Amino acid sequence: MCKGWTVPDATPPGPPPGPRDPGDAWSVGPDGTKAWGRFGAAGLLVDDGAGRVLLQHRVEWSHHGGTWGIPGGARHQGEDAVTAALRESAEEAGVPDDAIDLRHTALLDLGFWTYTTVVGRASRPFEPVIADRESLALSWIPIDQVDDLPLHPGFGASWPALRAAVTTTPHVVVDAANVVGSVPDGWWKDRAGAAERLLSSVSALAAGGVSAASLDLPFARWWPRWTVVLEGEARAAGTGGGAGVGVGTPVAEVLRAPAFGDDAIVDAARAAVETGDSPVVVVTADRELRARVEALGAAVRGPGWLREQR
Repeated sequence: MCKGWTVPDATPPGPPPGPRDPGDAWSVGPDGTKAWGRFGAAGLLVDDGAGRVLLQHRVEWSHHGGTWGIPGGARHQGEDAVTAALRESAEEAGVPDDAIDLRHTALLDLGFWTYTTVVGRASRPFEPVIADRESLALSWIPIDQVDDLPLHPGFGASWPALRAAVTTTPHVVVDAANVVGSVPDGWWKDRAGAAERLLSSVSALAAGGVSAASLDLPFARWWPRWTVVLEGEARAAGTGGGAGVGVGTPVAEVLRAPAFGDDAIVDAARAAVETGDSPVVVVTADRELRARVEALGAAVRGPGWLREQR
């Protein structure tokens, strides 16, 4: 998916100021191929929601210097790919990590080395800042002009697939009553408490994402929008945390149905479809509700699907 990030031989990037992390070293494959980052590497591709992506014009002394790509670099020891991409983009381009809504990750795995492209959307406007000596320029480039630039070979190989998914926004609507009722754990004794546990699980998924395969989407992992519909006594759940649950972005929206929960779920699915979110997935085992939301163009997954994502 993200080809071309490796080299048969090259001069390593110039040493950064201050102490170096053990990850700032070459990985070497069985055939002698070298790739920068002892623990792999990661970069951030962010779009502004208005048809532009943030690209970095690489300084001449760097590998493939003079080409355009995305801010990124070697992962630190014990660092996950998303954290690495956000850190590198902050260090190289001044990207504020609290201004990025995660969308998906694309993984290139060579066995001895991995490169993860972390894709996000700006949740608020910001201007990039050249924060170290690895950039000649940082610019918001219109998507239809990216192919006109001399691209880093790795980014150039991955760009067509990444571009095709720029507007893809999955949205999961959860029928909380049906999901909670699918497990005989005593939920009927404390409906609000059972719903609270479900909100906690959805919060974790909102922060950590779900597998691309579970949504029938390409790449490795996706961060959908989430809507959880509560009804009856369960509406008391989550009232201490405001309208949404979740740490960071994206959060899960909580809808408290004023009356019949199924109608609120259908309305939520319809709104997501009309907004252009796709795919829209409703989590329920209710057959009548399934037929109603499928008629809108939404897909349906059973409660077991949600538990498998944990």
